[in-house]
Amino acid sequence: MGQFSQAMTEVEKNLGKMMEEIGRLKRYVVSLEEENIRLKRQMFAVSEREIERVQSNAGRIQLEARENLEKMYQEGFHVCHFYFGEPLEEGCLFCSAFLQHERD
Repeated sequence: MGQFSQAMTEVEKNLGKMMEEIGRLKRYVVSLEEENIRLKRQMFAVSEREIERVQSNAGRIQLEARENLEKMYQEGFHVCHFYFGEPLEEGCLFCSAFLQHERD
């Protein structure tokens, strides 16, 4: 076998090893991507209990906010977006409509 043939055989062996390594790396990347997707799903998963807790808390906060606005109006302050927080000299249709809408 000539020197050129030996060199070609060596190159073919090295190329074969590199192709095997590339195949192994591709399989590893696919497994990492699958694991990444699984972990993202797990990280963002929310239980039914958590959803119920958040909804209950939101309802309580909304009720408290509505009560605070009604109290503020009864104490003589505007709760409408036009004059919010300003002293209320007489009845305000905007405040009344807003509070009525909140009750419905």
